[in-house]
Amino acid sequence: MNKAQLVEAIADKVGGRQQAADAVDAVLDAIVRAVVGGDRVSVTGFGSFEKVDRPARYARNPQTGERVRVKKTSVPRFRAGQGFKDLVSGSKKLPKNDVAVKKAPKGSLSGGASATVKKAAAKKATTAKKAAVRKTAAKKTVAKKATATVKTAKTTAAKKTAAKKAPAKKATAKKAPAKKSTARKTTTAKKATAR
Repeated sequence: MNKAQLVEAIADKVGGRQQAADAVDAVLDAIVRAVVGGDRVSVTGFGSFEKVDRPARYARNPQTGERVRVKKTSVPRFRAGQGFKDLVSGSKKLPKNDVAVKKAPKGSLSGGASATVKKAAAKKATTAKKAAVRKTAAKKTVAKKATATVKTAKTTAAKKTAAKKAPAKKATAKKAPAKKSTARKTTTAKKATAR
């Protein structure tokens, strides 16, 4: 659908072809002027238009393969709203005799820039909370690893100590019977001498 077809499609609803053409021109002009000025234009259920800055970069010429420097630039971006996405995907049915993109219910959104600021603040708060949760989880993981390392070190030290003590006990046990046998030999020798 081009601009002329769009004007024809809304001519009956607006009251004539000329009024429709003026309405389309006025809406498009307002969107373009706002985006060029750096503002974001949001239409609930339809989508948002905004200006996006692209940094300078290197690109490759597909014909020659040579590397080309591309200057930084600003480009317009359109992001479809959830209502528009649902209609296109088929999860919602397109109404036959009603407007496809309706006005938001009263109280659901506050108007203008304050809504954008509130959304940005909420997003920052959520990001900060997630970062705090990640830091806490990282600290707990480090603490668990440190505790496990200490336990492993203690267990290893205990095993080494037990290994050192075990042969000493065996040697002591072997010496004791040796003394008894010496004592028996001495006793037997004394008895033989006495006879």
